[in-house]
This record gives sequence, C-alpha cells and structure tokens, in this order.
Amino acid sequence: MQNTILYLVPALGILGLVVMAIKSAWVSKQPTGDANMTELASYIAEGAMAFLKAEWKILGIFAVIAAALLAWSGTLVETSSPVIAVSFLIGAVFSATAGYFGMNIATKANVRTTQAARTDLKSALKVAFTGGTVMGLGVAGLAVLGLGSLFIVFYNVYVVSTGGSVNGLEMEKAIEVLAGFSLGAESIALFARVGGGIYTKAADVGADLVGKVEAGIPEDDVRNPATIADNVGDNVGDVAGMGADLFGSYVATILATMVLGREIAVSDNFGGLSPILLPMVIAGMGIISSIIGCSLVRISDDNGDVQQALNIGNWSSVILTTVACFFLVKWMLPENMVLRGHEFTSMGVFWAILVGSIVGALMSIVTEFYTAMGKRPVLSIVRQSDTGAATNIIGGLSVGMESTLVPTIILAAGIYMSHHFAGLYGVAIAASGMMATTAMQLAIDAFGPIADNAGGIAEMSGLPKEVRGRTDILDAVGNTTAATGKGFAIASAALTALALFAAFVGLAGISSIDIYKADVLAGLFVGGMIPFIFSSLAIAAVGRAAMEMVKEVRRQFKEIPGIMEHKAKPEYDKCVAISTQASIKEMMLPGAIALTTPVIVGFAFGPEVLGGLLAGVTVSGVLLGMFQNNAGGAWDNAKKSFEAGVEINGRMEYKGSEAHKASVTGDTVGDPFKDTSGPSMNILIKLMSIVALIIAPHISVAGHGHGGGHHQSQEIQNNAIQLDIELPELNLEQSAGQ
Repeated sequence: MQNTILYLVPALGILGLVVMAIKSAWVSKQPTGDANMTELASYIAEGAMAFLKAEWKILGIFAVIAAALLAWSGTLVETSSPVIAVSFLIGAVFSATAGYFGMNIATKANVRTTQAARTDLKSALKVAFTGGTVMGLGVAGLAVLGLGSLFIVFYNVYVVSTGGSVNGLEMEKAIEVLAGFSLGAESIALFARVGGGIYTKAADVGADLVGKVEAGIPEDDVRNPATIADNVGDNVGDVAGMGADLFGSYVATILATMVLGREIAVSDNFGGLSPILLPMVIAGMGIISSIIGCSLVRISDDNGDVQQALNIGNWSSVILTTVACFFLVKWMLPENMVLRGHEFTSMGVFWAILVGSIVGALMSIVTEFYTAMGKRPVLSIVRQSDTGAATNIIGGLSVGMESTLVPTIILAAGIYMSHHFAGLYGVAIAASGMMATTAMQLAIDAFGPIADNAGGIAEMSGLPKEVRGRTDILDAVGNTTAATGKGFAIASAALTALALFAAFVGLAGISSIDIYKADVLAGLFVGGMIPFIFSSLAIAAVGRAAMEMVKEVRRQFKEIPGIMEHKAKPEYDKCVAISTQASIKEMMLPGAIALTTPVIVGFAFGPEVLGGLLAGVTVSGVLLGMFQNNAGGAWDNAKKSFEAGVEINGRMEYKGSEAHKASVTGDTVGDPFKDTSGPSMNILIKLMSIVALIIAPHISVAGHGHGGGHHQSQEIQNNAIQLDIELPELNLEQSAGQ
C-alpha cells in the first residue's frame, strides 16, 4: 500500500502533462490567419523568447551561486544535507520550465484566438481557454511530478536505506531536501514575477500615455511603437511570470503541510507516512478534477455568458476535489491524531479542507465584486472619472482599501476554523485543499492575457470591429478572473505562511514569539515595513522604465515621418529592448531583499526575532497585496467600462471622452499595482518563510546554530505578553521527544 501511494503521486503529475501535450497539439493545429497576423504574432513570440533568454542567463548565475552556498551549509549541522543544493536546482529549473510552457503556448494561442474570433465568440473562447489549460496543467503537472519523484528518491535514500524512522533524523533530512526544491521554485518565481511585471507595465504605460492620451490612437494601433513590447509584456509578465509564481506557491503549500505532517506519529497502512503523503495525493486528485472542470467551459453562441462558463468549470473542479478529499482522508488517515498537544480526528482534517475550499471560493467572489464591470465599486470609479483624473485615482484608492475588509475577516475566520478542526495541520491542509485546483485556477487566469494579445493583433491587423469586440469581451472577463486569481493566491499565501511559520518555530527550538521583548517587537515592525519598501522598489522601477519608454515613443513619432499616415514602420525593437534591459536590471534589488533579510536577522538576532519579522511581513504583505491587486483591477475595468460605453449622470460616455482619458490615467497608476508589486506579495511572504525554515537548524536555540542562539531563552516569563502564531487556546510547545 505504501509503495502504491508513493508512485501514484508522480503518476498523476505525468497524467496532467500528457493531457497538457494533447491540448497544446490541438492549439498548434488551429489556423493562424493571414500573413500580416502571422508576422505580428512572430514579433511578439520573438520578443518574449528574447526576454526569457536574457532573464535565464542572470538567474542561472544566481542559481549556481545559491546552490553552492546551500551545499556548504548542508555540511554544518546534523539535520541538514548538501543534497539540498541538488533539489534547489531542480526546483529552479522546474519553475522556469513552468513559465516557459505557459509563454510558449500563449504566443501560439494569441493569433489563433484572433482568427477564431473572426468566426464567433464561442470559437475564440475555446482557443484562448485551451491555451490557458495548457498553462494550468503544465504548472500543476510539473509540481506534482517534481515533489512526488523527489520524495520517493530521498525517502528511499535517507530513510529506507539507513533504517531511519519516519519521525527521525533521516526523515528530517528528506523533508529539508524538499524545502530546497520549494526554495528554488519560489526564488525563480520572485524574479520572474517582478522582472516580468516591470517589463509589461513599462511597455503598457508607454503605450497608454503617448499612444492613447497624447496621439489619440488606440493602445494596440500598429502605429504605436510600444505596442509590440506591450503585447510581449502580457506574455512574459502575466503568463510566464504568473506560471512560475503559482508553481512556487503550489509547491510551498504542499511542502508546509508535509513538514507539519512529519511531526504527527501515526499507525496506518502507509508506514506512518499518511499525514506527509496526503497533501501530495490531494494535489494529484486536483489535477484530475481540473481536467474535468476545464472540459466544461463552453458557451453556445455570441450571446453566451463567458464569466458564467468559467464559473461552472471552476466550481465543478472545486466540488469534485472536495468530494475526493473526503474519501482520501477516510482511507489514508487514522481516526485520531495529535500535533503539538492538539488532538484531532480524520474527519476534523476533512472539515479543515472544506473550510479551505470555502475560503478560496469566498475570496474569489469578493474579489470579483470589487473588480468586475457593472458592480458598485467599479461604477463608483467610473462616476468619479467625470470630474478628472484626480478624483478617479481617489476613487480607486478608496475601493482598494475598502476591499481588504471582508477578505481579511474571511481569512481570519478560515484560520480559526481550520485550526479548531485539526490544529496547525488543519491550517496547512486547508491551504493544500484550496490550492488543489491550481490547474483550473491558472487556466482561468492565463486565458485573459491570451485574449488581450488576440485583441491587440486584431487591432494591429485592421480586422473588422466585431472581431475586436469579441476579443474585448474575453479580455474584460480576463481582467476580472486575473484579479480573483490574485485574491485566491494571496489567501493561500496567508495560510501557507502560517504553516511554514509553525514549522520554523518547531525546527528553531522556540516555543512562542514574545512581543514583550524589545528586539522581537522591533523585528515585527521591520517585517511590516518590508512589503512597503519592496513595493516601492518595484513601482519605482516601472516608473523609470516607463519614462524611457515614453521618451522613445515620442522620439519615434517626431523623428520618423509617416508613422501616423501608415507610410513608415515604427522601430518596435527599440521599445522591446528598453523593457528587457530595465526589467533585468531592476528585478535584482527586490529579490535580494527577500532572500537576504531572513538570513541577516536570523543569524544576527536569533530565531525569536526572526519569527517577529516573519509575522510582520505576513500581515503587512497580505493586506498590501489585497489592496494593490483590487485597486488595480478596479481601475482597469473602469477604463474598459468607457470603452464598452457607460452611463454617467443620465448620458452615455465612450472611448475618447474626457472621462475616458481620466480613466486611462487611473488605469496607468493601477498597472504596476496589479501586475508588478501586488502579485509579488504572496511570493515575498512564502519565500521569506521558506528561507527561515531552511536556516532554522543553523540558528536553533538547541545549541546546533552558529549565531543568535545565546540570545534566546526557552523559558516564558509569567508576565510576558505573548504573540503566539496560533489562535486562542493554542500553544506551540514542542511535543515530547523533540
């Protein structure tokens, strides 16, 4: 039984990749349209690949240096192993590959979606969503295959071959190796998301401000020198960056549950491994549910509701996964378990998974409300656009801040309830249940950039208005689904960070985070600041790159006669080069902050101060991520409301009006919010937690560490004010024998 379940996990990953290959082949067989459309699509594909190659060169150097440091550190303490360097490199390669899969199919699906839109909306949705499905299944399949295969290899090396026990030192080494895989995935994800976000928004801002506002031409007009760079940016930021992002998030969520599952001593039919294996099996079953859900996304004609079609597929996959989890939990787990003094049952674990699914669903619903066209928040921004850009921006900021209220309450309730049912393991498994349908979530998310590119190609090719009208319908829905996907991701980040935090506390040998201590409170404040400085760096980078882009577009309009009359061709490659160089250069500092801050604080001040830092980063990052994602999404759809035609004070307003120009400015402000700094928050939170988890044995108060340990005390002062990472009635005291 144990061997069967071990090999089932990577087999399900392979199944996802096989279906991905079939879907990819179908997309590739679809017609690409006329020669002009094919040429424009080739420019986009070449620009996207040029960026990835430039990015991979830098990240390759980083990965080699980081792997060498990890190999060296693995020799310093008993619970570590130099093999962590190997798993780190595998995680980095898999993360980059996940991004490549998505970008490769997106640059094929975009022009094919345009061609399909010449027929009807139904065909365009099928091509665009199938392209998104390839992305989703590629990410989920690689994650499940990678984690499952590595666990088989290192479990056999460290535990079976040495005769070690499931809860012993050798299993700790096996789990740490998987943490290295997650670190590699999250590291590449952070650079890919930040770099891709800077690229896409620099081009987007340049295309908007000069093309739309100054020259009065459409954003995707073939005369706009930044339009190719803008369309390339949709792929490298919203597809490749997002793919690497969710790959890392998916892996980190599964890992956090496995690390806590290691502490649960059980007698089962799986050699005591059931709490460790369960999150991987749930992820594998989520792939099957997502395949079924994706097959249900369809509309009958041009009057079909695209959002409803996507919702049917999404809810179907969530319900199927939840039902499967009931049977998996009853089959795999024993009736009663204990983790750090908290007793719970197998049904308690299922209820925690159900809570996670409900939290994910509610987060998506609330995010959709705040960012969808026609809803009260977006309409309020539309109305405020009537008096200019300043009031539009004020309205968007207000909506973004308001949008943190309900999701935070949902998240807090989810943490409380999942812990009530199954302790810290319940919090972690709730996140795993929420992320199980990542393939479906990512398919919904990725089809938006494909539709956006399809609209751009339709505009540049001069196709009939009804073609652009159909792609705009898909694009508008894609904006909403992208926002809901980011809300979903930030919710999973909060639950996963808490689980990683708990695992860190266990490995570091401390029992609580005491904010009565001045240094711990200082760490809390510093942690709260990091998401803000990270966002500042990312947004400022977009601003600097956008300035260069604006100057270049203005130069071309001025110095190349005949562009506006279609008599001369813009120098698209110059704009592509500006975005590429800026993104590669500017992504380094934010990434370095995320990777080095936990190491510096942990070795200088010890694990308890580092715990305070992580708490600050998590709370601040979750709220800032929600605010930025939702404000940006609302601004974007306020602009699209004008493009579709919207009523203000009894009169209709359309594209080109003064109110529309004000909404373009608001959308430009929101672009780096929703596509650069906002979605980077969930990676920042989890990456810093994983770094802390990996260095925990080195700074442990148990005496194994090399720094900071002398500062800590395992005694808790009777009069201390404590901030435990668990909720009321919980404690983090180590279980007997640790």
